[in-house]
Amino acid sequence: MKLAEKVVVITGGSTGIGLAIARRFVGEGAKVYITGRRQAELDAAVRTIGGGAEAARVDSADLAQLQALFDHVKAQHGKLDVLVANAGGGSLLPLGQITEAHFDDTFARNVKGTLFTVQTALPLLGRGSSVILTGSTAASGGTEAFSVYAASKAAVRAFARNWILDLKGRGIRVNTLSPGPVKTPGLVELVGTDADQQQGFLDHLATLIPLGRVGDPDEIAKAAVFLASDDASFVNGIELFVDGGQRQI
Repeated sequence: MKLAEKVVVITGGSTGIGLAIARRFVGEGAKVYITGRRQAELDAAVRTIGGGAEAARVDSADLAQLQALFDHVKAQHGKLDVLVANAGGGSLLPLGQITEAHFDDTFARNVKGTLFTVQTALPLLGRGSSVILTGSTAASGGTEAFSVYAASKAAVRAFARNWILDLKGRGIRVNTLSPGPVKTPGLVELVGTDADQQQGFLDHLATLIPLGRVGDPDEIAKAAVFLASDDASFVNGIELFVDGGQRQI
């Protein structure tokens, strides 16, 4: 039980990687709060996770909603041990077709949301706490029609490098967890809702990965457990790639 008695907030915890992390953390003994923007998905996630999880409908780019979330956590527990700033997303648009709305939405979800999630939670984080930012291998290489998303995730990586200096001496660790292609709704829906097209997309991505396959959300969750736990007590400011070797070639 690597996370026994720990209080955790996971934004974007209703589906995909966030949901897998929540399930792992509860299994390791944590009290977990998950957030998302769609109530039906949150309710389904809580049923899937079982005891030890509570859901809150929160848009991470809305500062008032964030404040209400962390006020609730403070009232219930008086502290926060682990924060996983996971909420975000993106869509495909090539240069020449990028709109202001596309840019604003992507940066609000991935950059503004991450910044103000961490900043709002900061008063609850004490010595020994862990902040995990969800990055992406897209930030470390080129992907056709994905430049805005990649740039937003590069900003997330930059946050970690700088925040460990802002927090020097406080004993709060900040690390970036960067998945490669992982079979989640958010990934396959980049190419639409047709099942054959989605499978073709996954098959193509697998050819780019030295292990020869895409990842499973639970594989990312296992790495998150390490970063959240005391096993990573001297790990600070890193980018941990969980990508089957994609960014090492």
